[in-house]
Amino acid sequence: MKLFSCSSCGHRLAFVPGLLGLATLDQAAGGDGRPEGSTELAALGPDADNLRVRLCQNYEQHDVCNWAIPADSADSFCESCALNDTIPDLETVEAKQAWVRLEAAKRRLIYGLLELGLPIERRAGNGAGLAFSFKTSTPEETVFTGHSDGLITINIAEASDPFRERMREQMGEAYRTLLGHFRHEIGHYYWDRLIKSSLRLERFRALFGDETSDYAEAQKRHYNGCVPADWQGQFVSAYASMHPWEDWAETFAHYLHMVDTLETAGAYGLALKPRSASGAPIPNVATRRLHFDDFDELIAAWFPLTNALDSPYVSMGLNDLYPFVLSEPAVSKLRFVHDVCADSARARS
Repeated sequence: MKLFSCSSCGHRLAFVPGLLGLATLDQAAGGDGRPEGSTELAALGPDADNLRVRLCQNYEQHDVCNWAIPADSADSFCESCALNDTIPDLETVEAKQAWVRLEAAKRRLIYGLLELGLPIERRAGNGAGLAFSFKTSTPEETVFTGHSDGLITINIAEASDPFRERMREQMGEAYRTLLGHFRHEIGHYYWDRLIKSSLRLERFRALFGDETSDYAEAQKRHYNGCVPADWQGQFVSAYASMHPWEDWAETFAHYLHMVDTLETAGAYGLALKPRSASGAPIPNVATRRLHFDDFDELIAAWFPLTNALDSPYVSMGLNDLYPFVLSEPAVSKLRFVHDVCADSARARS
């Protein structure tokens, strides 16, 4: 994530997807074609060029969003909120708080996808495209977080830290976060979108395995405790070992973790001077100068960065911030994800 700064105190702020940045907003004269009751604003700043925008309806009415919409758009919702199929029941304070956390994680996800130039196609009337459903379990229905034909469902209980930590321990997971759920499930969406019917399928199977193998049987084996003892030598997580689809989704999510974290480190101008145990010189890493289209640079920066981030956590008596070990096969899969994203972005440019 980049660092965004305010260009003028005392003004409202909003993220403008077209600029991929935060803009200071000032009152502007209204224009035609905007929904009734909305206010047209001018985006200020060196790159804004006095762009005219409106606030997302979820910004104005519910304060759960901070994104803007082009003033001439017929939409009432921003690019992120427009993807919502189902939102929580806002009659309770707990549901509203959960929605705030869900939307914050989703916006970070969508920002990352925009940065990578990946296609984001809103779900149409025929059911094609991407949508999000935030639901809570009831006596009549148990809600499972997952993906089905472009619809990503998140159990809103996952927005509760105690619930999520309890599930993390029960499932034996080293890492479980709300943002991680979004990044994993969007991986399934992009498998359908970018791999399933493409020329990349053969290469995918060479790295991840045959996705036509029985998923239900693989799921049953996994939850019965049949996890390969040597899974760390092949996969980014134990869950990835369950089935090629889950291996792809876990690897895709991991790639998004890497890109976002490295971009944040670069925004802070973080520089690393790693040293080997033997004292042999290791190239310095200046994250602010990373070329994000070069996977070798990304992975070379990732290892010293995660080591540096983990050490203060251990010094404080906490668990590792980054509880993963990347084997050579896992890195090869990450490289494939990188190539797929890069190819997709080039094809759309």
